[in-house]
Amino acid sequence: MADTSPRISRPSSQGGQALVLQGQWTAGQLADPLAWAALQRDLRQPLPAWDLRQITRFDHVGAQLLWNSWGRRWPPGLEALPAQRAVLERVARYTVPVPPRERHGLAHAWWTLGGQVLRLLAHLMGMLRLVGQLALDVGRLVRKPSQGPWRDFSGHLYHFGATALPITALVGFLIGVVLAYLMAQQLRLFGADPFIVNIMGISVIRELGPVLAAILIAGRSGSTITAQLGVMRVTEEIDAMRVMGIARSFRLVLPRVLAMTLAMPLLAVWTTVAALLGGMLAADVTLDVSPSYFITALPDAVMASNLTLAASKSAVFGLMIALVGCHFGLRIKPDTESLGQGTTASVVVSITMVILVDALFAVLFRNVGI
Repeated sequence: MADTSPRISRPSSQGGQALVLQGQWTAGQLADPLAWAALQRDLRQPLPAWDLRQITRFDHVGAQLLWNSWGRRWPPGLEALPAQRAVLERVARYTVPVPPRERHGLAHAWWTLGGQVLRLLAHLMGMLRLVGQLALDVGRLVRKPSQGPWRDFSGHLYHFGATALPITALVGFLIGVVLAYLMAQQLRLFGADPFIVNIMGISVIRELGPVLAAILIAGRSGSTITAQLGVMRVTEEIDAMRVMGIARSFRLVLPRVLAMTLAMPLLAVWTTVAALLGGMLAADVTLDVSPSYFITALPDAVMASNLTLAASKSAVFGLMIALVGCHFGLRIKPDTESLGQGTTASVVVSITMVILVDALFAVLFRNVGI
C-alpha cells in the first residue's frame, strides 16, 4: 500500500537545493498532530526551490500551509502542476495579509493614559449629574408625594428585596458555617471555645453580613438595573419618554434608588441572621457551644451600635449600587455589544465601590468606640 502521508524530501539529483513534496497534502492527512509537527519543522528550511509535482492530492489546507511557510510570498523557484498553481494562486488572492506589529513608544503610552483619564472624568461627571438630578427628584417627591412613582417603587422593592431572600440566606448560612469551623480549629488549641460568640458576632454583624449581602445584590440586582435601562436604550423607549415629556430620572432612576436603599439594610440584617444561625450550628457541633448559650452571650459580646452601623453602611451600599447601575444603564449605546460591556462594567464597579466604601467606614469609625 502506497504511503499517502505528507512528507518532504531532498533528492541528491538536484544538488540538495530543492525541497520535493510528496504524498497527499490535504486536510485529512494534515490533521495528524505528529505529521503536522514534522512538516512545520521541515518547512523552516530556507531553500529557494520547491517541487510540488510529486504531490498526489492537494487542497486549500495544504496550499495555505505552504503559503504561510513561504512568508506569504512566492518563492524564487517553484515547480508545480497547473492545478496546484491554481490552488496556490487562489489562496494567495484571498489570504488577508498580516499587518505589521506596531511598536508603541512612550508617546503612545502617554496618550493612552490621557484617554483613560478623560474617560474616568467623563464617568465622574456623569455620576455627578445623576446625583444632582436625583437630589432634585427627591425634592420634587417631598413637595408632591402624591405624584411619586410609588407603583414602580413597590415593584422594584419586591424584586430587589423579596426575591433575593433565598439566595442571601443560603450564602449567609454557608459562610457562617465555614467561619465557625475555621475559628473552632484555632480556639480549641487555646481552650477559648466560648469566645467564638464574640468573634462570630463582631465579624458577621459589623462587616461580613453587610458586605456579603451588598456583593450578592451588586451582582444580582445591579446588573438587572443596567440591563433594564440598557434594553430601554436599545429599543429607544428612553427616547420615546423624552418625546412624550416624561422625566426619565424621576420615573426610572428615583424608584430604583429608593427601593435599593431601603431593601439593602433589610437584606443585610437577613444575611447576618442567616450567617449567625450557621455559625451557631457549627459551634454546637464542633465546640459543644449550645445554641442557648450562643443566643444569651451574643448581646453581651456585641453592642447594639454595631448593628446600627451595619444598617447605615448597608443603606450607603444600596445607594451606590443603584446609582452605578443607573449610570451605566443610561450610558448604553443602541447596540447589543455595548449592552454586554455596560452590564459587566456595572457589576465590577459596584463591587469595587462596595469594598471601597466599607474600607472608608472602617477607617472613619475605628476610634469612635462602636
